[in-house]
Amino acid sequence: MTKNVGTLDRAARAILGLVLLYLAFASGLLLFEGALVKYGAAVIGAVMLVVAAVRICPLYSLVGIKTCRA
Repeated sequence: MTKNVGTLDRAARAILGLVLLYLAFASGLLLFEGALVKYGAAVIGAVMLVVAAVRICPLYSLVGIKTCRA
């Protein structure tokens, strides 16, 4: 598969992924006490980090979006 995630998009996904993982496991907020919200945020955060690492977004491929230059 071709890379379709640009540098700015990649950085934003990495930051969002880290924030979601922090909120899910270390924040102590009442919103994230429920299992659905806690593990939902953790899964979404992990997916964001993986997409940032490999620079390939399957959803972008389906829609035809490409935020990288080459």
